[in-house]
Amino acid sequence: MSTESLNRTSDVIETPIRVNVDVLKQRLMAQKRKDKIKKTVIFSTVCVSLGVLTLLTY
Repeated sequence: MSTESLNRTSDVIETPIRVNVDVLKQRLMAQKRKDKIKKTVIFSTVCVSLGVLTLLTY
């Protein structure tokens, strides 16, 4: 092994990336909330459609 390869690998770990976990959790919760709303709207639409079709057939 040469010292050049060791120097190149040490340069990669030069700047650590800081991540705010609270912001990530907040984004995840917001995305879950949006997905839940979408699922609820789709389910409600299907139920109402089936109800209307049932009423129209009688």
